[in-house]
Amino acid sequence: MAGEERRGLPGTLLFDLDGTLLDSLPGIRHSALAAFAACGLQAGDVELRTLIGPPIRGILARMVVGRASEEQLDRLVAAFRESYDSEGWKMTPHYEGAAVTLRNLREQGRRLFVVSNKPRHISVRILEAEGTLRLFEEIVTKDSRQPPYQDKQEMMRYLLQKWKMPREECLMAGDTMEDAEAASEMGMKFCLMTHGYGDVPSDSAVPVAFRFAHFSELIESGTGAMH
Repeated sequence: MAGEERRGLPGTLLFDLDGTLLDSLPGIRHSALAAFAACGLQAGDVELRTLIGPPIRGILARMVVGRASEEQLDRLVAAFRESYDSEGWKMTPHYEGAAVTLRNLREQGRRLFVVSNKPRHISVRILEAEGTLRLFEEIVTKDSRQPPYQDKQEMMRYLLQKWKMPREECLMAGDTMEDAEAASEMGMKFCLMTHGYGDVPSDSAVPVAFRFAHFSELIESGTGAMH
């Protein structure tokens, strides 16, 4: 890890949203509870923070007391979307220092992209409201195409092919094992943002080039030469 830091960051950075750039917990909690109330279903006493990352249907399924039918999950997802699209997304700010760091990275000449499971229209709306949308060359989400991307690995492969980016010159910044595994499979370096909702244990076989608790650390590492 120390060796990676001395060499500095690569020239191309891919960012996850929930738990990486965005503190999504307040908005997701608000709209999840609103969905359960609207559908007359009981939410279990779960630590929602540990569930964030996968698509919302999986999160809601794990919140239900007992076993939910597919029809009930359909209703929950629809109610969640209605609440989140109108109110929840407004409760989803950037983490402290994220916006400034993104601007500084662009000033350093680095290329920035988003790879996220979050719906595209909400991702764009939040980034635009936070003033960072223009800093990214492309936003890729699961529903950016039809049929949807299967996973983040497929989204990354699309970006590598479209923009002809050497994978060894790319770094994925995320907060979950899913992010780390996708980066590893695609031959990219991985930066774990430890302020997020997931974790990659220090003894994991999945390589982690950087572990940062604050976005300012990206800038400090970014002062090295680009590759």
